[in-house]
Amino acid sequence: MPKLLIVLFTLILSMPKALAVNVDAFIDEKLAPVTNAIADFIFMNMPGTEVPIIIFWILFAGIFFTFYFRGLSVWGFKHAIDTVINHDKDHADKHENKEGTGAGEVSSLQALATALSGTIGIGSIAGVAISISIGGPGAAFWIFAGALLGMSIKFVEASAAVKYRRFNLDGSVSGGPMHYIAHGLTRKKLRPLGQTLAVIFATLCIGGAITGGNMIQINQSAHQLVLITGGESSFLHGCTWLFGLIVAVLVGAAVVGGIKSIAKVTSILVPSMCFLYIGAGLIVILANFMNIPHAIWVICKEAFAPEAVAGGVFGTIIIGLRRSVQSNEAGTGAAAIAYAAVKTKEPISQGFVSILETFLTGVLCLLTSFTIVFTGSYLNPHEGVSGIELASSAFESVIPFFPYILSVVVILFALSTLISWAYYGQKAWNYLFGEGKKRNLTFNILYCLFIVIGSAMNVKSIIDITDAMMIAMSIPNLIALYILAPEIKQDMFDYCRRFKVGTWIYRDKLGNLEPAPVAVEDKE
Repeated sequence: MPKLLIVLFTLILSMPKALAVNVDAFIDEKLAPVTNAIADFIFMNMPGTEVPIIIFWILFAGIFFTFYFRGLSVWGFKHAIDTVINHDKDHADKHENKEGTGAGEVSSLQALATALSGTIGIGSIAGVAISISIGGPGAAFWIFAGALLGMSIKFVEASAAVKYRRFNLDGSVSGGPMHYIAHGLTRKKLRPLGQTLAVIFATLCIGGAITGGNMIQINQSAHQLVLITGGESSFLHGCTWLFGLIVAVLVGAAVVGGIKSIAKVTSILVPSMCFLYIGAGLIVILANFMNIPHAIWVICKEAFAPEAVAGGVFGTIIIGLRRSVQSNEAGTGAAAIAYAAVKTKEPISQGFVSILETFLTGVLCLLTSFTIVFTGSYLNPHEGVSGIELASSAFESVIPFFPYILSVVVILFALSTLISWAYYGQKAWNYLFGEGKKRNLTFNILYCLFIVIGSAMNVKSIIDITDAMMIAMSIPNLIALYILAPEIKQDMFDYCRRFKVGTWIYRDKLGNLEPAPVAVEDKE
């Protein structure tokens, strides 16, 4: 930790020289061409069309797993809620004493909060606003549809992550896609494929952590701060990297304690920021209740028959699904890294809990969409206004002082996401280069450096590379999930038999069983 702070404070001492030039413009000019080239490659179109191949890869996976598990997002939803909130000691003793004490680092609720802090970020506000400004109101429909389809994918990811996690000598847990890809496929006698895909995933995860979990978060936070402090006349205009430097120090201090300290921070931040943002969103919606029927009609109509959107309905679907994947991360496997640390011996139990994360992220994105569409802010945006500024103007139309509240919410969103993704990226880094304090320090310095860089770049360059890196993670991850799906399904059948879950939907597999209490996470 002291070494990390020394590096960051060295950057602070270089401020006078940096202020002599426009650091923001310099950083954007040098890095934008690189990020744009990477994004263009990953979003390569199908021959003769303007439809990226990668979008169909995600869409097909969502549809496949939803049907493969017979609509698990519907029949498993109540069980997921019960599993999180059920803390009855008698029931815990009944099931846990005969199964043994589950090893791990955090509770089921803390793992969910950590995963939520990674997904409920700036993408749920600024990303949604950008999608609507480009793809019209119809993009909101596809953002939420993507979340519903992603719930079954997240179930498989979390279940596999707990099943194939590994315990280190110091008691910490290492898990996530790189582990279930490598070890799961090895069990299937596909070791060369598993090792290759695991390395590819870990590499992309580091890139996703630096971009989607880092740069877009700090970038939009900095822009909101500039907006409320005077815009072009703000003392931060052209110097947003200073704000990035301060946040880098805070994040560096938070991630040193590992998943336990991260879980403690996120379990406080997530409820606070969600309560504040949802409360404000409901006020805006209720203030425009007369517009609700028409606005919902516009969203549904524009989803299938968009006006003035490049690429027509496919353009709207692409924009919506891109934002959906970036916000809820279903298919990317990122949140599975947090779920791997849960204290339980029931991998499927955490799989059920994980579907709540995807659903809640979709609801928050929908809330942002409603405020923008219900207020009509997307119809007459000011020149150059998009992202966080568009969302801010929608709220400001009802709550004049909301930009200041939004600044607090945005910074909380960004901080929680930055912290969670620092953990995700570090675990991917450890998979490639091994465990150890020096290796962790190297990644933390790199991660914090990109916080400073991201705060200074142009939002267009940031959003493209963010979507590209995070969606690319789905390629190796989904290949493994298709291979492991039958195994996870059999584990689910065994779980459902023992805990009497889903008996009506799987009557042919489980028979007529009476309902029984749900499983809960292992206690300390």
